[in-house]
Amino acid sequence: MTDTVNGHLEQDSKVAPLSRRAFVSGLAFLTSLAVIGLPLEPVQAQTAVAQKIADHFASVKTMSGEFVQFGPRGEQTGGKFFISRPGKIRFNYDAPSPMRVIADGKSVVIGNQKMKTWDIYPLSKTPLKLLLSDNIDLTGKMVRDVKEEADLITIVLGDRSVFGDSTITLMFDPKTYDLRQWTITDAQKKDTSVMIFNVKNGIPMDDKVFRIPYDDINNRGK
Repeated sequence: MTDTVNGHLEQDSKVAPLSRRAFVSGLAFLTSLAVIGLPLEPVQAQTAVAQKIADHFASVKTMSGEFVQFGPRGEQTGGKFFISRPGKIRFNYDAPSPMRVIADGKSVVIGNQKMKTWDIYPLSKTPLKLLLSDNIDLTGKMVRDVKEEADLITIVLGDRSVFGDSTITLMFDPKTYDLRQWTITDAQKKDTSVMIFNVKNGIPMDDKVFRIPYDDINNRGK
């Protein structure tokens, strides 16, 4: 599996790496994969539909695919992602970005391979906890809107306890219910958008893919 975690998207010559803030806010999008639904006007009905699809998504134990991410200043990067439930995820950003995002079930790290720096967070304190659990709870006021158009289903999520001051707008194919794109709008109303493709569900995953280099993290600054 080691060979499969290298990104293969061709990047534009003007590609610029995203800021650490964009990477951190980008983690919030992952909760979006739990939400697909039909347009219903009452908020309670919208939440019920979202929860039904979240339960379906929670039954998907592994997932992988490719992504392209667009930052608020037009910067672009891409790569591959891997998910293994419960609690594990990895994002490999293609060159020239040196970034990696890894969750191993307990912690989430954002690493810059070029600078040899790592930021570490408890998984339980990030939106990834919601996404990667075996049971996804979308009750409360998280689901703000569900709209259906001829070529798109759009769902808006927002909850300060999960996403802080950010909101997430999710776009789905109305025929297949496949997630096509999401946009994170931060507290400054700046957008970070991600498109995914070549998604595969239920494929075998090696735990080595989600190994966090704790030795490197613990030795930083020494």
